[in-house]
Amino acid sequence: MIIFLTSTATTAQIAEVTAYCERAGYSVRLSKDADQTVVSAFGDGGPLIAAEIRRLPGVERAAPISAPYKRASRETHPKDTVVDIGPLRIGGRQLVVMAGPCAVESLEGLREIARAVHAAGASMLRGGAFKPRTSPYSFQGLADVGLEYLQQVRALTGLPVVTEVTHPELVERVSAAADMLQIGARNMQNFALLQAVGASRRPVLLKRGMMSTAEELLMAAEYILSHGNPRVVLCERGIRTFETATRNTVDISVVPLLKRLTHLPVVVDPSHGTGRRDLVEPVARAAIAAGADGLMIEVHDHPDRALSDGPQSLHPHQFEALMDGLRDIASAVGRTL
Repeated sequence: MIIFLTSTATTAQIAEVTAYCERAGYSVRLSKDADQTVVSAFGDGGPLIAAEIRRLPGVERAAPISAPYKRASRETHPKDTVVDIGPLRIGGRQLVVMAGPCAVESLEGLREIARAVHAAGASMLRGGAFKPRTSPYSFQGLADVGLEYLQQVRALTGLPVVTEVTHPELVERVSAAADMLQIGARNMQNFALLQAVGASRRPVLLKRGMMSTAEELLMAAEYILSHGNPRVVLCERGIRTFETATRNTVDISVVPLLKRLTHLPVVVDPSHGTGRRDLVEPVARAAIAAGADGLMIEVHDHPDRALSDGPQSLHPHQFEALMDGLRDIASAVGRTL
């Protein structure tokens, strides 16, 4: 339920409303701005009767939360959430670009790619240490060695690291090495994993499943939020359609849609979305124009020799050109890069 308090509600009255909801078995979140305080009650406690709540001192009105994703809904959190990763802020005016190889292959290669994307203006370093692949014979990542390489390169460049975690038992190990945990498309509905990253309180990049609706993505985010972690960033990475000319179909329309449905930041991955190096830049431009808070771009110093996703990886000079071209788009929509 959402409870709107009057502009003159006192601290004692707010506390009384909060206590009423908690006695009924609900957890409570307060949202305040200059004009009003909003109390959002979540959970499966006893019945909350709007007519009774409206009789409490300081209450202006009360209504059920209509969306099934209670904590992720903009109904309960009208202001945009900004996810902080050290000094980096995802969801603010400045756009965030996460760039790097699909998979960590070697320390030397990762170091060179990281230096290149850092020089071009990337905000974060991406790279997979654990790689769930369609084929069991494909490169599965360097695992703990890959995590060690990511830590070393982070120390060298200062770039925060985002990398994928694939199993609940790996959350603690990956959290020790990374600044942000990525939930890949194949694991979007791995509910045990969502609960584990929720309990970790580490920032989470949640990728949309390849055959998932926007509501299913938000319900997956709700698992993380309901386990105490508000630091969630959503990622559109393309969905599977009848089209075969691209790897997936990037749903640009979901960016403004999510912006209306949720307060969580939204980024787009045009690399996985298209599977084609020549389409990454135009789709990246479209994503920023549509309101995305950032991008995730695959970059490799030798894409033709990459062990994973070479055809969609940009050369470093192409990434530099991409960043230069995005600055005008960002400026046009009131953002900075």
